[in-house]
Amino acid sequence: MRVAFFLLPKSETVYLVENQTVRQGLEKLRHHGYTAVPLLDTDGRYVGTLTTADFLWYLKEQHNLDLVKAEKTFLTDVPREHHKDAVSVNCEIQDLFIKAMEQNFIPVVDDYDTYIGIVRRRDIMEYFRGQVPAEFK
Repeated sequence: MRVAFFLLPKSETVYLVENQTVRQGLEKLRHHGYTAVPLLDTDGRYVGTLTTADFLWYLKEQHNLDLVKAEKTFLTDVPREHHKDAVSVNCEIQDLFIKAMEQNFIPVVDDYDTYIGIVRRRDIMEYFRGQVPAEFK
């Protein structure tokens, strides 16, 4: 089974773009209640995942927790501690199982590394749960 079957399309996901400011990124995370979101370049290619921890450590180390300075800082300046590799839309679902154990979502890209959406851990778990014989449920 292909990843495309589980894909939550880009239009239904929350993501950040490198030319947004640190403050804009923090506000978007807070508004949606997420702790991690995909980060894209201005051409729509996936470049990594930003987490609340990335923001916190960056603000602490670079700006002494000053949000006014964060309004003038772009997301390209925030180091990402835990790089999460994207998978190809042509990937098989079995290949995602290990990644899903370590992260809540897996970014998906097309053949040009353009971000097209995510696969959620919950959807993978539901799929494999359906594969378990009834006597083991």
